[in-house]
Amino acid sequence: MPQPTITRALADKHDMELFGQDLAAALHPGDLLALSGSLGAGKTTLARAIIRTLCCDASLEVPSPTFTLVQNYDARFPVVHADLYRLGSADELDELGFDENRDAGVTLVEWPENASGRLPAASLIAIRIDMEGEGRIAHVEGTENVLARVARSLKIRKFLDSSGYPAARRTHLTGDASTRAYENIDTAAGDRLVLMDAAAQPDGPPVRDGKPYSRIAHLAESVTPFVAIDLALRKAGFCAPEIHAQNLDDGILLLENLGSEGFLTADGKPVAERYCAAARLLADLHQRQWPRHIAISDTASHEIPLYDRPAQLIETELMTDWYLPQVTGEKTGAAELEEFRSTWNAVLDCAQDGEKCLVLRDYHSPNLIWRGNREGNDRIGLIDFQDAVIGSIAYDVVSLAQDARVTIGGKMERQIAEAYCNARASAGNFDRARFERDYAIMSVQRNTKLLGIFVRLDRRDGKPAYLKHLPRIHEYLARSIVHDALRPLRTLYTRYGAVES
Repeated sequence: MPQPTITRALADKHDMELFGQDLAAALHPGDLLALSGSLGAGKTTLARAIIRTLCCDASLEVPSPTFTLVQNYDARFPVVHADLYRLGSADELDELGFDENRDAGVTLVEWPENASGRLPAASLIAIRIDMEGEGRIAHVEGTENVLARVARSLKIRKFLDSSGYPAARRTHLTGDASTRAYENIDTAAGDRLVLMDAAAQPDGPPVRDGKPYSRIAHLAESVTPFVAIDLALRKAGFCAPEIHAQNLDDGILLLENLGSEGFLTADGKPVAERYCAAARLLADLHQRQWPRHIAISDTASHEIPLYDRPAQLIETELMTDWYLPQVTGEKTGAAELEEFRSTWNAVLDCAQDGEKCLVLRDYHSPNLIWRGNREGNDRIGLIDFQDAVIGSIAYDVVSLAQDARVTIGGKMERQIAEAYCNARASAGNFDRARFERDYAIMSVQRNTKLLGIFVRLDRRDGKPAYLKHLPRIHEYLARSIVHDALRPLRTLYTRYGAVES
């Protein structure tokens, strides 16, 4: 059976460089690119474009390693560039340390045929460049997974071309814990935009009542909810990114760049003024009436889901699914799970009369842009809201004042909550006691979920860095669980060791 191949026509050096950017966007640690072709075919030009893109430096000096054989680069993951043209024998690969730490980064090999079959086939991306007149033809071969990644990246290039940005430069932009990916897009006109790559996700296995976790918890599985909430926020005068181009079917959006300044100092400390401004923005947002049904086009719309009891409960059960087994070394038993659910049901019953409004759901520092030269709500850019629901007003205040990624001390937490409460009270009727009750309940609900999520990211997804946040989450839990409404949970969580007695 012939090897599956992706073929790309490249008219000139510029096309070769754009193709290098597209390949770089598709690469994962562990990939090995074997670049073959005759002298002058453009192997080094392609390798140079890939390396510069991975290093996010268009002017980076990338010499050919013809004489040194191997050149190393410190990019978003390690990059090794090897030229085996002058290799005496395949045994010399061992002396070069060619395979050291290869799984942690990307390796580019020119003249791979001189390795005499020593390159591992499982991670190999074979690219052959043939001359054709003044241009080149690139042939890409690899596993089904690899070719799917390359095809996706080329689809994004086609999207940029059809959207009026044919010469746009692509570089990686740090994303989040989701399956979404982001890129900086530098246009020929000198503008910088942001591309969201969020292909629709298939449903996971059913976990309850025949439904997958994502549906029960109301998680966005396509870009349609993002577009809908974006339209609603912008219409109401809040600073969400303008959408310059969109392909809902393929899950690709080209967005306004709202800036890069965040809510932290250079050494990672939270800036109280900015957090308090974000709290006042929430107070304004909670004064508004928000539509449940949002039309995007004649054929596309979105219904904002309710943050209902099943959603809140299944999020808390991330603790019993992931966190408790990590602590105890045993799967949570049926009786213990039933006790956990019934206790949480009793607590959530207390908040049934709480005030409800639009909940953006991850309203914390990674998703907020500070625009200090603007005024009012325009000072704060909102960039993550695709999972928005209608739920307790306290939830987003908790997300902000108990930032999961940044330590917020007790004094500053009270300052942020006070900024919100004062803004609400000055605008009219506001039940402070009811809010404080709901704040405590939503705090424990959210931090219970986060304990499970951070352990799951480590155990299931191979992302151990998230475990460093656990002590912070424990501290937030301890602050809020002292409220009288949480008394039943306090006993349970003390037994679990999640809070101290």
